Amino acid sequence: MAQKYYTMNIAGLDRSLPLCPLNDELMIAGFVIFGDPELTTACAKELLEKAPEYDYMITAESKGIPLVHEMARLAGNQKYFLARKTPKLYMTGVFEVTVRSITTAKEQKLYLDAADAALMKGKKILIIDDVISTGESLKALEELVLRAGGEICGKMTILAEGDAQERSDITYLEKLPLFDKNGEVIG
Repeated sequence: MAQKYYTMNIAGLDRSLPLCPLNDELMIAGFVIFGDPELTTACAKELLEKAPEYDYMITAESKGIPLVHEMARLAGNQKYFLARKTPKLYMTGVFEVTVRSITTAKEQKLYLDAADAALMKGKKILIIDDVISTGESLKALEELVLRAGGEICGKMTILAEGDAQERSDITYLEKLPLFDKNGEVIG
């Protein structure tokens, strides 16, 4: 079967997203900003225009990395935090939470360096992601921030998919629909 695409405008740029089967009845549009600096910068600028006051930003490894990096660069920030998928040797200790995302086949964990957690304590933390769908990754990031003693001041994403579009606690640029097994928009 030929690959199907969903074309949409994101931050003033047209992009064709490949439709990917999630199960026998449902497809999602694959959105990846890796390798697309034009889109990453455009989205970072638009999100920063909507961002609340914050001290630091955090994202989960890995698809949110180019976005949070570009947002920090544009805003002149010296530091942002990254929740890692595996503990790293440089970590002085770890905070750990479990997450199951619809784009990941199995349960995974997110880890935060204890040194980063110490910097978060009492600070306003802005959570950044590329796409929010079920909200499981977001929930894991929220838990890490709260365990570190940080105050969540906002949650931002480029695209809100499915039920995430109805959430009032998320700031996003565009709605991303879900698709039936034939690639037709649901709803």
